[in-house]
This record gives sequence, structure tokens and C-alpha cells, in this order.
Amino acid sequence: MISLTVVIITKDEEQNIGHCLKSLTGLPERVVIVDSGSTDRTKMIAKGYARRFKRYGCRLDFCTRCWKGYSDQLNWAFTRTKIDTDWIMRLDADETVTADLKAELMERLPREKQSVTGIVLKRRVYFMGRWIKHGGKYPEKLLRIFRTGRGKCEERLMDEHLVTDGRIKEYRNDIIDLNRKPLSFWIDKHNRYSELEAKAYFLERERDGGQSPEAASLKGSGSQSEAKKALKGWYYRLPPFFRALLYFKYRYFLRLGFLDGTEGLIYHFLQAFWYRFLVDAKIRELT
Repeated sequence: MISLTVVIITKDEEQNIGHCLKSLTGLPERVVIVDSGSTDRTKMIAKGYARRFKRYGCRLDFCTRCWKGYSDQLNWAFTRTKIDTDWIMRLDADETVTADLKAELMERLPREKQSVTGIVLKRRVYFMGRWIKHGGKYPEKLLRIFRTGRGKCEERLMDEHLVTDGRIKEYRNDIIDLNRKPLSFWIDKHNRYSELEAKAYFLERERDGGQSPEAASLKGSGSQSEAKKALKGWYYRLPPFFRALLYFKYRYFLRLGFLDGTEGLIYHFLQAFWYRFLVDAKIRELT
């Protein structure tokens, strides 16, 4: 094990949380789960893994807290759960750590110099059971690990990223994003996200560079996420609705999304066209 605390946010994640925790076995000294009122077997599954983790000297804490937004839940966990390990890692309940990444973390993380305060990992997204390799989806590079006390989550309605105030390094291996919930859950989730993004569109127009004052002084979660923010600023200068069609064509044809097969067609159409079109519709509604 290494001096690492993994923070996971949950709400009704019985299909995913067991796979997530199993992938962590033998890696961190501590796991903190912040749950916002699950009514399924999420807590029971987590408690079962807490007993299993004890054999490895790992402590699992299950906290219940009312939902106040994703960044608020994360920052509360980072600062209010008495984390005393050297490093903190953010992991979603539908994500798992590959065996190669686990080995890399155990080898490299304890030896990092003090000047290194953040670690960027690659995320491999699966949709309807298929790895989405094209359309600009792989590799997604995200800051997921930072030195305790040297990072936080941006306070944004959407596209919250971890930020840190020091040097960032990139590791070679992947985390896997594979949500085992049905397609209807994905659609409902993105419908909710579209409302948040429409609201964020108006809020961030009033901010300097689309960042909160606190985040502006910190380094973003790797060059890819910073490029993504710049791209979104360019995207919103295009005509509403028409830009969603252009974005889909860019992802599906120019970035070779069609190579991801039928599942790729469904994913790129829903994520690059339907979702972006829905955001524009809700921006118009709010206007």
C-alpha cells in the first residue's frame, strides 16, 4: 500500500461501486466515500469491502452528506475528513484502476519529488460495453491525484476539474470509465447536465476567462482540460444549434468516431450532437 487516500462520491451506485473498490484492493491506505442518500445497496457493498480492506491495513470510511454540488462534495471530503496521507486521488464510482496503473502508482508515487504536486492520468471511456477509442475521446488526460493540502476542485456548475499549485506529471496507464447503468440513466443524467451547462454559460460570461477568482491562480488539470476550455470558448462563438451539427461532424468524421462501430455512432451522436443541441435549446429558453 501507499500513502494515498481515494475519495469517491456516490448516490445509488450498487451496479458500479463494488467493481471500483475491488480495483483498489491493496493500493491506498484509506478510502473515503461521500454518499448523498443512496436508497439501494451502495452502503452495504461498501461496508463489505471495508471489512475486506482491513486485512490489507486499509481503512474505508462511509460518510453521508446532503448533496450540495459535485465540487462542494469533493472539497468537503478533501478538507473535512481528516486526511493525513501524502496524496489524495479522486475516483468516480463507475471508474476502476487498471492493474498496470496500480503497479505504476505503487512504484512511482512514493518516489515523487516534493516539487511534484499533481498527477495526470489517462481515462478510457466505455459506452454500452465498447471502448470509445476515437472521436477525440482517448486518451482523456485528467488531473486525478494531488498532494494533500495542495489541490482542490474548481467551484463550477459544470466541467469541474482538480487544480493544484505546483508541478504536474503525467503517468502512462489508464483508469477505466465503465458505467453499468442502462442507457436511460445516461440520457437522464445528460438532460440534467444540460440544465447546469446552460446556467453555467451565463454565469461564466460574467467571469474573467470563465474561471472563478480562486481557480484563476492555480494550475489546471493538465494541458488537455485547459485546451478543452479554450475550445469551448471558441465553440460558443459559433451560431447556436448549427454548432452542435458541426461538432458532431468534427468528432464523427474528422476525428474518426465512425471507427467505434454502432456503439460509437450512438455515443458520438448523443454526446456530440444531441447533448450540445439540448444545451443550446436550454440557453435559448433561459434567454
